[in-house]
Amino acid sequence: MDGMAKTSTTTQGLRAAIERSGYYPALVAEAVEAAVGGEPVRSYLVHQETTFDQNEVRRHVTVLVLTGNRFIVSHTDEQAADDTSPTPYATTSTESVKLGRISSIVVSRVVANPEKYKPGTLPREIVLTIGWGAVSRLDLEPAACGDPNCEADHGYTGSSTADDLSLRVSEAGDGPETVRQALTFAQALSEATADSAR
Repeated sequence: MDGMAKTSTTTQGLRAAIERSGYYPALVAEAVEAAVGGEPVRSYLVHQETTFDQNEVRRHVTVLVLTGNRFIVSHTDEQAADDTSPTPYATTSTESVKLGRISSIVVSRVVANPEKYKPGTLPREIVLTIGWGAVSRLDLEPAACGDPNCEADHGYTGSSTADDLSLRVSEAGDGPETVRQALTFAQALSEATADSAR
């Protein structure tokens, strides 16, 4: 299959995944397609999450898209009627990140019965964390010296963590195909950022 046919197939697969999610597909697809523009889609991941907020059920969909030059993140949330709107509404946002800005990609895998693990077995769940410097988390704690009787103020010590996006996908909640797609996307993104660093 040549590159042109593969790109067309990947773009069609992205549209089909958005449709399958059943979560305002026309709205989500339009936002994602506007962000992608004319660039070919190399890989994608569509993830829907349902949360319970007091007596309300809220849905959220995240769409991740990899093009030749960019990583695109789209989030869509539904909101109940409130003081600002008499009817329920949805908000959708997209962010476009140049591949060279991505500073870290972390894939955490949870595997059942690790003593029986065989290469290629699908993890029970994965957490994909991607950092590009838009959001950092700073964890601080009081600094101390080795003297247990010291009462001096040693200031603070801590760590800064890039934590722009963290996405959990599980076989039980999302199905094995979504876990497989998340792993495929993470590998494609890792390879693309390695290529952009050369």
